[in-house]
Amino acid sequence: MNVRHATLPSWLPSWAAVALPALFAATDALLVNGVTPGKDLWLSLLAAVALLWRRRFPATVFLATLPGMYLTYIWLAPMIALYTVAVRRPARWLLGATGVLMAAAQFVPYPVSDLAHNDRRQMAVNLVDAFVVAATPIALGLLTRTRRELADRLEELTRSRAREDQLLADRVLATERARLAREMHDVVAHQVSLISLQAGAVQISTEDTQARAGARTIRELSVRTLDELRHMVGILRAAGADTEELTPQPRLADLPRLIELSALDVAFEDATDPGTERSEAVERAAFRTVQEALTNVRKHAPGAKVTVRVVEEAGARLVVEIRNGPPDAAVPAPELPGGGHGLVGLRERAQSLGGTLEAHATPEGGFVVRARLPRE
Repeated sequence: MNVRHATLPSWLPSWAAVALPALFAATDALLVNGVTPGKDLWLSLLAAVALLWRRRFPATVFLATLPGMYLTYIWLAPMIALYTVAVRRPARWLLGATGVLMAAAQFVPYPVSDLAHNDRRQMAVNLVDAFVVAATPIALGLLTRTRRELADRLEELTRSRAREDQLLADRVLATERARLAREMHDVVAHQVSLISLQAGAVQISTEDTQARAGARTIRELSVRTLDELRHMVGILRAAGADTEELTPQPRLADLPRLIELSALDVAFEDATDPGTERSEAVERAAFRTVQEALTNVRKHAPGAKVTVRVVEEAGARLVVEIRNGPPDAAVPAPELPGGGHGLVGLRERAQSLGGTLEAHATPEGGFVVRARLPRE
């Protein structure tokens, strides 16, 4: 596992973790050896400078600090180097070897002839002191490494817990979508089926040609609504999964039939090339734009004249424009319910495809909806 660098206070620059230990070690060298140039001072300062590379070459830097410790009795540079070895290279054989070398450099005096062979008590004290000096940076280094590993594992567990929470939320959402699909199917489909049956009964029983045509239109609209409902229920039950479309989706070629069934005074102009290849999502968005605009005309401008234009402009963009005039005061409003989300959904759909949608009132008292969609 990779061990991260030590975390510094926000007010310290990033290079401080490298430079400050070397600066402290150089201060220790000057305090021990003074400022008079000589072999001992140069060895001590060399050990301090070597700390700048301790993260990349921890074992080599430690070996470079040992002469200064053995000959001049500096402590900070070798202890910092051994601490870095424990943090970054925690192999047992390496820690054992470097610990023994540091204990030996601390225990064996320079020159070796100064070793007090006769005073066994003093030798024991010095030996214990040497191993304590060597064990302390190793213990601190291993403790730091363990703490950082635990922090990394805790962070990984936190991310894993977040993923599990997201999966649980997705499962709850999928369950709710399935429940909503069932409710929609049970309630709406039942009502629409009754409308279709009643329209079929009227179509068979009536002798009035106009009433029979109206009943046939109602029945066709009911069947189409049921198809749309089944498609929506399938999408809800799929819980957002990338599944294939359950039913054929409407395209530009279906616009004439949609306008015919709208029961509105619509002038349709299609200036597109039938042989042009377009994305299915783009054609579906164009169809839904016209469908929603005609629904809004039926709700808010009954009796108004409508013009639907589908053209292609420069830049390989498909332009769909639905323009209606003011409502006819002689035609009663149907008082259909509305949630005010239709145009918002159309705008989001157009933007998701890389297009735009604008909708605004006209000076004549009507309304215009214009979508510009890319071909692909």
